[in-house]
Formats: sequence, C-alpha cells, structure tokens
Amino acid sequence: EAITRLEDTGIECDMEYNQCYFKKFHRDEFYIMKSSDIIKDVLSDGDMVEIVVRKTASKRKETRSSSESNETECVIAEDEELPEPASFVDNDTSIIDVNGYDLTLDSLIRLGKGEAQLSLSEETVRKLHETRSIVENIVEKGYVRYGINTGFGLLSKVVVESEKLVELQYNIVRSHCAGIGEPLAVDTTRRILALRINVLAKAFSGCNPGLVEYMVEMFNKSCLPLIPAQGTVGASGDLAPLAHLAQGMIGEGKMWSPKTGLGDALEVLAANDMVPYKLTPKDGLSLINGTQFICGVGAEALQRAKQCLRTTIVINAIVLDILEGHTSAYDERVHAIRPHAGQQRVAAALRALCNNTKYPSEIYQQEKHDVQDPYTIRCVPQVVGITLDTLNFVEGIFTTEMNSATDNPLVFGAGEGQDIEHADIISAGNFHGEYPAKALDFLTIAVHEIGNMSERRLERLCNPTCSNLPAFLVDSPGLNSGFMIPHCTSAALVSENKTLCFPSSADTQSTSAGKEDHVSMGGWSARKALTVVKNLENVLAIELIAACQALEFKRPLRTTEPLEAVYRLVRSKVEPYVKDRAFTPDIEVVQEMIEKNLIWDTVAQYLESDPLWDEF
Repeated sequence: EAITRLEDTGIECDMEYNQCYFKKFHRDEFYIMKSSDIIKDVLSDGDMVEIVVRKTASKRKETRSSSESNETECVIAEDEELPEPASFVDNDTSIIDVNGYDLTLDSLIRLGKGEAQLSLSEETVRKLHETRSIVENIVEKGYVRYGINTGFGLLSKVVVESEKLVELQYNIVRSHCAGIGEPLAVDTTRRILALRINVLAKAFSGCNPGLVEYMVEMFNKSCLPLIPAQGTVGASGDLAPLAHLAQGMIGEGKMWSPKTGLGDALEVLAANDMVPYKLTPKDGLSLINGTQFICGVGAEALQRAKQCLRTTIVINAIVLDILEGHTSAYDERVHAIRPHAGQQRVAAALRALCNNTKYPSEIYQQEKHDVQDPYTIRCVPQVVGITLDTLNFVEGIFTTEMNSATDNPLVFGAGEGQDIEHADIISAGNFHGEYPAKALDFLTIAVHEIGNMSERRLERLCNPTCSNLPAFLVDSPGLNSGFMIPHCTSAALVSENKTLCFPSSADTQSTSAGKEDHVSMGGWSARKALTVVKNLENVLAIELIAACQALEFKRPLRTTEPLEAVYRLVRSKVEPYVKDRAFTPDIEVVQEMIEKNLIWDTVAQYLESDPLWDEF
C-alpha cells in the first residue's frame, strides 16, 4: 500500500526499493524499517507508514487550472532534492563520560534523544578490571559464589560445574526473555541501555570490562534490542526487560538501528560492523539485575511532569484574569507564614506572571464582581506547590537510583594492602525497585491533582453562570457547540487518571517459588505514571486553548505581556473558534508545545531571575 501511494503521488524516479526508507509511526515515535522486513513482524493494522526517498528525484506538482473545468495540469520540478531521512544521532553530539556516580536526569533525557554519546574513562576501565580479577580468582579457585557458579533464585543451592559456567550465563539471559506487550520506544530503550552501562561502570558487578565497552559501542551506534513493555515485577530487578536488552547483545531476538531498521539482531549488528558479544562468567547475571527499566521509563514521566507543572502555572495566570480573580491570595506575606518551599515558589511565579507594576493587565484592572475566588484559582500555590515539592523529591530519588550499584551479587575489592583473597562477594538486595516504584506512585498522585484543577477551571470557562462569557466559549451557542465536547474529553482523561493513581507499589506477588517473596511492581508504577502525564498534557492543552479563546471575548483589553506572548504562541498554530470545527488537531499541536516546554520558555524570557521561582 505504501509503494502504491508513492506511485500515486507522481514522484518519478528510477530506484530499487532498498534506496528508500520506510518509516513506521507508532504512538509518539517513528521507526525506520527496511524493505526486507516481513510485514506481519513490523506492522499492525492501522499503523501509518511514510516513504522517504534517499536520492534526487523529479516530482510532479499539481497546480489548479484557472479554467472553469477544474482540470489540472502537471508541472515537472526537475531534480528536486527530497530530504534525507534524519539520522537518529546528530553528528555534532556531545560526549558524556559514564562512571556510575554523576549521571543527571537532564543528561539521561539527552541520551535518550540521541543528543549525546557515551565514553568510559581510563580510571573507570581500571576499576572494572580490578573487580573483574576478583571474579576470575573465584572461578580459578573453584569457590562457590552465587550467580558465578550457582543456579539462580530458588536454584541458588545448585552448584554448576566449571566447564558449564559460560553456558549458565547464556541460559539466564535466554530463560529470562519472557516479556510481552508493545515494544518500548527508541528513546526509552536508549535510556535503559545508558542506565545499565552507568551501573556497570560503577565497577561493583564484576563483569568483563569488554562487556561494558561493547555496550558503549552498541549505544553509540544506536543498536537497540526490542524490549517488550510488560513482564517485570521490579525485584529481583527488572529481569525480563533487561534480559531482552541482553538478548540483542548476544545476537538473538530483534534489534533496531538507524542503518537497518528493525531486523534480526545478528543482521543489525553485522550491518553496524559489530559481532555478538561472547559472555563470560558473571556477565549474563550482570546484565539483567537492576532497576533500569523502572528508571528509564520513569525518567520520561518525571521530565514531562515537570513541564506540565510549569505550564499549569502559566494557564492559571491567564484564567485568573478571565474569571476576574484576585492576586491577593498569592501575596508573599500569606506564604511566608506557611513556608513550604513549593508553595512559596509557585506563588512567586504567579505574582511575576499576573498583574504587577512591571507587567500590568488591562483585563485585571476592570471591576470585579466577587471578593473571593474558587479554590482552583485561590489555592493553586498550595496544591501545585506540593506537586513541585513531590517532583523535586522524586528527582532526588531518581538521581541516587540512577547512580547506584543495583546488581546481585556485589563485588567488593580487598582493602588497601590486602590481597585478592580478602575481597568480598555479597548477595544483597540493591536490585529491589521499591525506591523508584514508591517515588513514581507519589509522582502519579501529585500530578493528577494538576489535572483535577485544570478540568474544574475549564468547566468554569465554559459555564456562562461562572464566567460571564458565551456558553462553551463560542458565538451563537446552540448553533455552535463550541468547547462542550473538549470539556468532556478533559473530564474523561481526568477520570482515567484517577483510576491509575492506585499505587502499584502497594501490591506484591511472591515469585521464584517463594525465594523472591516481596516485589515492588515498579515497572507498572513507571508505565502508568507516564500514561497519567501524557493524559495530563492533553488536559492542559484543552484548558490552554479554551483560555486563549476566552481572551477573544475580552478584547480589546490585554492581559500581561508574558501571557500575551503565550496567546500569540498558541495563535501561531491554532486559530480562534469563530464557528465549530474539529478540535483534535488543535489539541495535538498544543500538547506538543507543552511536551517541548514551549509555554514556559515563552514566559521565562520576560521575567527577571528570582530565587523563588527560577528553579522550575
């Protein structure tokens, strides 16, 4: 069908199908496929496919004839250059040195987007060799240590013969590949791979240094194994998804790269001048123990939640003007006597955005008809403030977790002046995902309240008894339905989010025949947190579009200069609603603005630095 549509466009070029890329669009991501992919393996019903031609081609352009017959004529654009498909990693990427100690959330997000590559310092490699020598000594002397020469979980009592230690490592990777569900997006897989490299670079796993170097090369070439989204219980680590990550490294399963698209891992590695990694004792176990799935998915939820928080502050400032609200509730003295950090920062940001001496609002200065505002305007510093404090708490947990040794067992070198025999191999529980799981459940509950308040403000904007505006923010209500159904969409998303706020970390299921008798369920915490944040982006997009529409009925009066800049940003993509039209395209474009932090960036350039609000 894609080929047929290509031909129907009138592009004239002599090419084999291997001279074009097939781009599959899935959710928020796209994947480059290759012509030899089996359709049933890479496409589902309803997937969108785009063809990007990789050579100069002539294109037939249709122009409308001026004749009344409405016939068309074709104009040939000779040698029109069609765009090259964008490579996943920018040629001007920066290099981030990973050592297991100082990876930040912002750096991780950049790594996921392909905006940076990885490297290992000589000191990191030296530490890897040091702990590896301990494992090699154990293998050579025949000491029995968990995961090196024993079975796993309930089978840890089984000692494995030395000649089968390599087979043991391959077996644990293959047997743990039991994930199901939709594959993770490219960005997410890159984050998980980067996190696993960072954990191993901390040098407490005892893996072969060559394994970490191999993973760095794989990351920098964007050779990304296909990881199903479901299957982890978050202890002992994210076993199933990390096993699928490891599966690609040994040349098995499916893998994606910009050069090849989705294909068999063996072929994708070969196309990128790589060969499958050959596991050695302890390598397989070192690849699959840890919380990197939870953190890789959760990091995106956290980053996007921060952008939602910033956006809701801006929207609230606009709505306050429209609904004739009062800024007195944001007075600095009010929040000084209840000095929660987030509450004070949110109030400071609102004071900077709403009517003030530097940026007066003509709308605000009109006569008001009520002396007290509803809670969804008056109590924003208190409600959004605790959300801010929660997100800062979660980021602290994540920063620690991303830079923690989460393997099992852990390898500790001998003390200074002691020989290798005094080294320790300790079986412990750093793989348990309760920390990031609980943090993400807190995040989910906190950001949901932003949606609760947004939907209530939207209802007030649409309700003429609350706003003194036309019903549903449109002229000729009745003939036009206006924002009636966008409000229903907002209500539906908020209700869905409520059901997702139940903390998955409150649940546990005993696994591995009772050996692993308490688990975190952190994988579900991460996935539903991201779902809640994505829903919230759309809730806020609807409210922001409605707020801009409400401003039309306040003209010729103007709000503050920073807020007018937001209005202009929205209007650059979304026209006023003069009469009914489809809302979905407008919601999607504004949601993208929120995801890219454009709303906050627009107002930030107008505001002087303030220690209270500039930390958002």
